[in-house]
Amino acid sequence: MTLSIHPIDPVSRPFFGGEASGIDITQPLTKEQAAEIEKGMDEFGVMVFHDQRFTDATQMAFSRNFGELELATNNLRDSKEQRLGLHIADISNLDANNNVLARENRRRLFSLGTRLWHSDSSFKVVPAKYSLLSARVIPSKDGNTEFADMRAAYDALDDATRAECEGLVCEHSQLFSRAQIGFGDFTEAERLAFAPVQQRLIRTHPSTGRKSLYLASHAGTIVGWPVPEARAFLRDLIEHATQRKFVYAHAWKPFDLVVWDNQATMHRSRPFDATQVRDMHRTTVAGTRSTMAEAA
Repeated sequence: MTLSIHPIDPVSRPFFGGEASGIDITQPLTKEQAAEIEKGMDEFGVMVFHDQRFTDATQMAFSRNFGELELATNNLRDSKEQRLGLHIADISNLDANNNVLARENRRRLFSLGTRLWHSDSSFKVVPAKYSLLSARVIPSKDGNTEFADMRAAYDALDDATRAECEGLVCEHSQLFSRAQIGFGDFTEAERLAFAPVQQRLIRTHPSTGRKSLYLASHAGTIVGWPVPEARAFLRDLIEHATQRKFVYAHAWKPFDLVVWDNQATMHRSRPFDATQVRDMHRTTVAGTRSTMAEAA
């Protein structure tokens, strides 16, 4: 089987978002096929595979073609509510008995932070490489996921703003992002676990060498700046980076798999009828270096 990748928007330049076909990725890949997918990711940043009927085991096997998997432990999953294995992030509104979470459920309220623009695991010292999200059950409408091309956003900065961004270091924490939606129900152990980590505001892609903005709702401070000034500056950058011309909105179909490169994109989930089931399983490929290890 031969992999084919077509730009989702064939008019846009450079391309952002590719639709892949011609290959069953639930089956073991050859090294050549995996390399072709990585090449596509370097170009498109986001790749969509339709009608891929994964189990958790086959999704993990596919994901491991691109690196080691992160443990899905940096969230507020109560052990009594845990449905999935340690390498599968439960991006659903279901409890351990597959019942829809109550409106006031703590895990549900925490998960509403994903409606803010973010990059997965930017709150870790070594942030994530790829995220792979499999749609097992989706609501009858809404619940899209939007992606922003942080490479194009960097390229479009004016010279003065680009110069101001160079060399800046931000602190990222889930404490910052959840504070924006009014969630502060953290234990002391969680506050320690979510202690801020430093990330460069401008990062260089390890494969392509392209520069991009590294932004997220998790970024709450800029080292050496007053907090109000830093947050105003970061908000302006996020507004710039999420202009419609930089964004692809994915409307989910059952058994879609969407893969995105956290080293080049930012994303957010959109609202849906929370009384309907939305069952999404995510694997996350770990990164291999801190942004702080990059040349300033």
